[in-house]
Amino acid sequence: MNEENQKDCCRKERNHQATASGGAVYGFGFIGAAIYFISQATTFWLGVLGFLKAIVWPAILVFEALRALGA
Repeated sequence: MNEENQKDCCRKERNHQATASGGAVYGFGFIGAAIYFISQATTFWLGVLGFLKAIVWPAILVFEALRALGA
């Protein structure tokens, strides 16, 4: 294995480490959002809707932030 291939290999490993922390943040956020939305539900179907909202909470957060900023 030449030196350039070794550098590429190391670069790829670092990228995986960086994305792993983002996945953990999203995972904890998903669990927290699911608990919040489902606990607020008064019927089964509102609980299902709460679970679906928990899946897309980052998109809702960005949308509301941009709307608040007037963008």
